[in-house]
Amino acid sequence: MREGRRVPSGIVWATRGRTWGFRFLLNGGLADPLAEYERVFADLKDEPTAWIRLVGRVGLRFPDPDGRRDAAGRIIPHEFVILGSQANRIQSLDAGKEWVWPRVAGAYQRVWNADRPPSSEELRFDEQQPPFPRPRRHQRPGGRRG
Repeated sequence: MREGRRVPSGIVWATRGRTWGFRFLLNGGLADPLAEYERVFADLKDEPTAWIRLVGRVGLRFPDPDGRRDAAGRIIPHEFVILGSQANRIQSLDAGKEWVWPRVAGAYQRVWNADRPPSSEELRFDEQQPPFPRPRRHQRPGGRRG
């Protein structure tokens, strides 16, 4: 995939880096992503992993898939609010991670270890976004798919 400026739409993303503090890297096209973030995560407390569905949105929280830690040794969390029609297709935390992480992983890899938080101009995303994963079909006894 080629690296470009194409920013994934409909995604609010809050995380921290090795040395820089918790902040929004994506605002989902919202003027005030904090209000939406607080609405979604209000009842989830500090659980390390979470999935929550609200009307027209899904909240996801999970530890960094590559096990990255900040300078204090804490696991880095990633929190997402997925907005719009793509939220309707995310039925679990695993499905959400499978959908969102490939869209942001390359950008995060390039900025997480920086001495200061990235500007929006410094974030680079893969130009070609992966498709939404196809639903897994359940295997029936005897090897037939259902």
